[in-house]
Amino acid sequence: MKYAFSTGDELRALCEAEGLTIAEVMIRHQLEIDERTRDEIVNEMFENLMTMQRSISIGFDENQETMTGNAGDNAEKLLAFAENANMGYDMARICAAALAVTEVNASMGKIVAAPTAGSSGVLPAVLIMCSEKRGFTDMDLVNGLFAAGAVGIIIAKNASISGAAGGCQAEIGSASAMAAAALAELCGASPKAALDAAAIALKNILGLVCDPVAGLVECPCIKRNAMGAANAVLCADMALAGIASIIPFDEVVVAMKNVGRMMSSDLRETAKGGLAVTPTGLEIAKRINLEG
Repeated sequence: MKYAFSTGDELRALCEAEGLTIAEVMIRHQLEIDERTRDEIVNEMFENLMTMQRSISIGFDENQETMTGNAGDNAEKLLAFAENANMGYDMARICAAALAVTEVNASMGKIVAAPTAGSSGVLPAVLIMCSEKRGFTDMDLVNGLFAAGAVGIIIAKNASISGAAGGCQAEIGSASAMAAAALAELCGASPKAALDAAAIALKNILGLVCDPVAGLVECPCIKRNAMGAANAVLCADMALAGIASIIPFDEVVVAMKNVGRMMSSDLRETAKGGLAVTPTGLEIAKRINLEG
C-alpha cells in the first residue's frame, strides 16, 4: 500500500514526498484499507467530532453524577474561575474542557475514546477549545482528528495505548502527543515539527503510572486529562516556535514502551500501588465495596 506507515519516519517521508499533511496521508491510508468512499470516512470522523463537542457541552452545563461522588462538577468550577486563573483564561478553559469530557465518561455518558476512555478529554479539549481563538472550521478539526489518529496508530503499533500494559504514560501520554501533533499541524507546522510536538509531549509524561483509586476512572484520571491537555498546548507551541525534540519521535515511543515494561504491575491499572493504596484511596475503595 502506497500510504501505509508504521513509524514517524515513514509517515514524515510520505508527507514530504508528495507535499501532504499528516491528516491527508492518514485519510489516504484509510482509503487503501477501507472499502468506503472518502466522504464516508470523513463523515464518520465528523460524527466523532460532534460527539466530542457534545461531551464538552454536557460536562460544562450539567453536574455529572459519578459512582463515588468524588468527581462531577470540577469542570464547571474551573470554567467559572477561568478569568482569574494564573494559567490564563484560554488555558483554563482548555483544561476545564478536558475535565468536562472525562467527568461525562465517569458518569457513563457518551464520549470518544481518544485513544482510550480514560484519556478521552485531552484531544477534544485541545482542538475544540483552541478553535475558539484560532477560528478552526469543523473541517479543520476533522483533519486534526485524522492527524491525531496517525500519531496514535504509530504509538499503538510500536508501544501501547493501554494503561494496563504501559501505565498512564501510555494513555494520557499518548493522548497528549496526539493532541500536540494535531494542534501544531492545524497551526501550520510541518510534519516534522508536528512529530516534534508529539515527541516532546510524550517525553514530558514519560513514566507516569496508572493507579486508579478503587479501580475506577475517576481519581486521579480526570485531573490528569487536564494536565495532558495543558502539556499538549505547550508542546505544540514549542514546536511552532521552532523548538525541536532532541530525541526523535520514534525513539521516544520505544523508550515509553521500555519504561512501561519496567513498571511494576502494581503501577499498571491494577489499583495495587500509587494513589490507590494511600489511606484515603483504600478508604474510598472500602466504602464503594460496602455500598455495592
